[in-house]
Amino acid sequence: MKRLQAVLPIAAAAVLFVVVWKLIVVVGNYPVFILPAPEVVASRFVRAWADGIMTPHTITTLSEVLIGFGVGAALALVVGYLLARSRLAERLLSPYLVAAQATPILALAPLIALWFGTGLTGKVLICALIVFFPVAVSTMVGIRSVDRGLLELGRSLRATRWQIMAKLEISAALPQILGGMRVGVTLAVIGAIVGEWAGADSGLGVLINLARGSLFDIPLMFATLLTIALIGVSLYLVVVLIERRLVGAR
Repeated sequence: MKRLQAVLPIAAAAVLFVVVWKLIVVVGNYPVFILPAPEVVASRFVRAWADGIMTPHTITTLSEVLIGFGVGAALALVVGYLLARSRLAERLLSPYLVAAQATPILALAPLIALWFGTGLTGKVLICALIVFFPVAVSTMVGIRSVDRGLLELGRSLRATRWQIMAKLEISAALPQILGGMRVGVTLAVIGAIVGEWAGADSGLGVLINLARGSLFDIPLMFATLLTIALIGVSLYLVVVLIERRLVGAR
């Protein structure tokens, strides 16, 4: 019953969204090439997967997202911990991190594509860059919020520096770290699409350009957007499940 009560509002919101979408199409009398009806998009979504159009592009984008997120999150954990425990590192690195975050990824994507090519490396780098900042900041905040009494207890028990970091600091900071990863995993999807727009041979970003350009298949474009949204939601839920398993068990 608790699970049903949790799912019902989400299902109701989804149904309401589809109904409003359909009403807008009917009342506005929009043609398919402007705003296709939800049933048209659903039909095209099923056909795109059945015909094998969507599969290779989805695999490409998902690979970029997962690798980029892994690289960006791993580096962010190291740098975030360093920023939390070293004032010198914070003074030296913080201005560059903020400047990098303030620079739009749309402006960096063409340069990265030029320097690293249009293959997997450039897309992974873009995803890693966009993931890095929220995870690094959440790690820094989480480590700094660890109770000092807990650290003193560890030192009094003659715990090594590694044991304090792994068993006390990171464990206590997990809620903040995983909160940053929730944001980072959705941003990784955006980074992959932006990277594909800057130059790529395959991927969901490429399929969007093809659908609205040479193919002029607007339902396919909406079906691709739906696939991107489903990837983002699925990865977000995976992080939430990991968070509940790690944090909820404590």
